[in-house]
Amino acid sequence: MSKREPVLQFMLGLGVLLAVFMMTDVAGAASLKVRDSIPESDAVIRGNPVEYVIRFDGIIEHAFSRIDITQSGRVIQSFPVFLGSAPNVLFALGEAPAPGPYVLHWQAKSAIDGSISSGEIPFYVKQ
Repeated sequence: MSKREPVLQFMLGLGVLLAVFMMTDVAGAASLKVRDSIPESDAVIRGNPVEYVIRFDGIIEHAFSRIDITQSGRVIQSFPVFLGSAPNVLFALGEAPAPGPYVLHWQAKSAIDGSISSGEIPFYVKQ
């Protein structure tokens, strides 16, 4: 066994570990997670205008993200997101829908890896 073989084996092992680490890191970044939102889940909203804010754990591409309000599976309102909001925030402003139960549907595109994440936040509107 030459003196170079242990060094080559070490370098190969290090390369494999680095590759595994990088794949794990990319897989972890594939899905955006909601840190907080307005409204929060099951919140009650009163008054106008209504701010819809969703803060993520990563940077999003605003131009490819959206916020919709649904009731009984039908889209009631679709909002253009504010392109000037913080890099990790979806923000929309609009009139409150009529009193009743609703679901805020969001879809966001990660600026890091281009993956699309989506979710729902149920809420209620009262007078």
